[in-house]
Amino acid sequence: MKLTASWINNPAAKHIMSMFSDVGEEAFFVGGCVRNSLMSVAVSDLDMSTSVRPERVMELAESRGFKALPTGIDHGTVTVIVEGEPFEITTFRKDVETDGRRAVVAFSDTLEDDARRRDFTMNALYARADGAIVDPLGGLSDLKARRVRFIDDPEQRIHEDYLRILRFFRFHAWYGDDDAGLDAEGLAACAQNVEGLSSLSKERVGAEVLKLLSAPEPDRAVAAMDHAGVLNALLPGASTKAFFLLTSFEQSVDPIVRLAALGRFDVAKILRLSKQQSRQYDALRTYAEGTESIAEIAYRDGDKMAWDVAALRAAFFEQPLDASLAAEIERAGGAQFPIFAKDLMTDYSGPALGKVLQDLERAWIESGFHLTHEDLMKKAGRDGSI
Repeated sequence: MKLTASWINNPAAKHIMSMFSDVGEEAFFVGGCVRNSLMSVAVSDLDMSTSVRPERVMELAESRGFKALPTGIDHGTVTVIVEGEPFEITTFRKDVETDGRRAVVAFSDTLEDDARRRDFTMNALYARADGAIVDPLGGLSDLKARRVRFIDDPEQRIHEDYLRILRFFRFHAWYGDDDAGLDAEGLAACAQNVEGLSSLSKERVGAEVLKLLSAPEPDRAVAAMDHAGVLNALLPGASTKAFFLLTSFEQSVDPIVRLAALGRFDVAKILRLSKQQSRQYDALRTYAEGTESIAEIAYRDGDKMAWDVAALRAAFFEQPLDASLAAEIERAGGAQFPIFAKDLMTDYSGPALGKVLQDLERAWIESGFHLTHEDLMKKAGRDGSI
């Protein structure tokens, strides 16, 4: 079987492959680029594997005039830049020792060793320079069935890195067959090793959760996480009821909105989200639980926030979205408060000025943004002349 993906003929990639073949060596495309191409999913980057040791990879690259960076040379990874494109090239490896978070690896001369240290069979597919598929572990049949299956013993794979528990659900959300369900052996192993998640860094966990929640339809995977005890191990007190309803109301896929539907958590601490993501999550939960109108939210924080809060409220209260919502958000999102501080400075100053501006803005919002400049000036005790 051969791949016919466009990136196989990428000139920069062909330069990399010939860099090895010209000296009697071979490199392989591996992982996501092969998997995604076989599933007709977009490919974002090209990773390569080879038996050639990293120092020699750098020598070969530099001899061709390519820039070579030792981005992970201790783990066998060199980044080679050809015509402005970066390619990660990693020497075949095998695990020597693991502690559930990281592994001590040794270089290997065989592709089979390299394949067996990976997580799922669909990620252990390789392609030669001409696109010919190399499938050392039977991953092709699993990929065709959209079955996310651990390589060899699931418990052993999980013990090597407990993040693979989350990756199991994330990969099913993106690539699995919901009708067939999750692999039973893998699911059981995840449930039996939930306690291992506590040993992982919060940054790794947070990144993986957001990737899972970014899937177009993650419902089945999240339900399985819940039943296996994984969800509450990560997010104590999480509830999936509103989460499953949210997909009927959401306007676009946003993992932070979906996270907000699962419950209120200290996401900055539990998942170590970025400051921006934490602020977005906190605003969503505060607005969703508050009494501000959707129009006011649109005015203060924009159309997207208004739609997201409306979807969350609809999911929480199990009520449909109002048919007039689109027009309301469009009007409010573009509204401009017609009063400026300078309009009132001849009569007010300091805290009094701030208070009257706040009161006038509140009156304007509650009027549905209909009160004019003249109306508001009269409310401020002025005759409308500036």
